[in-house]
Amino acid sequence: MALKASLGSLMLKFFYGTNRKDVRGRNNYLHPIQTGTSVILSVWHSQLLTIVHDLRGESVHAIAGTHRDAELISRIATSWGWHMMRGSSKEKGEIAYKEMIRALKNPGSLVFITPDGPTGPAKIPKPGVIRAAQTTGSAIVPIHVTSTRHWGFTNWDTFYVEKPFGKIFIEYGQPFFFEKEMDFETCSNILIKKMDAVATNNLQYTNNESL
Repeated sequence: MALKASLGSLMLKFFYGTNRKDVRGRNNYLHPIQTGTSVILSVWHSQLLTIVHDLRGESVHAIAGTHRDAELISRIATSWGWHMMRGSSKEKGEIAYKEMIRALKNPGSLVFITPDGPTGPAKIPKPGVIRAAQTTGSAIVPIHVTSTRHWGFTNWDTFYVEKPFGKIFIEYGQPFFFEKEMDFETCSNILIKKMDAVATNNLQYTNNESL
């Protein structure tokens, strides 16, 4: 696994490093953490690799599952300076959740999570991200990624890996908060709408740039 992680890291650095990047909204997570508010970065599972690469070298805590693919990605992310917390709704979920809460209670922390991962269904949030935001008062920043060249690998969703020599468009959306008394269904619907809104903005921007 160590050799695979080393090779994977080199390949991903080549794939992503040869792309031009257009990143918008970075201050939407930088400003809160600079003022002592912890932030949960939320991106759908299918787009996670681009954000791992974009934030390599940053002090980011991240949730990853316990399956074999997650082990490989976790090792790569760790080699890029991330702090990984392992667990899912099916295995060691409470352990990972407690680690996430501890991280978020440290003012100005940055935690990355795929609200629909690691087993889906796609684009349906699990309770962890919502509970964590309500418990700690952390901001959630929705993210969307698109690109001109990519591979798609289909399992329970389509997992994207960017091809070399293209252009990647990343949008970090406006931060938002959940009140503690809000029920899960309400929060889930809000999260989906916020994720959809940043996706719409990013896709419109991408299409305009391509004209």
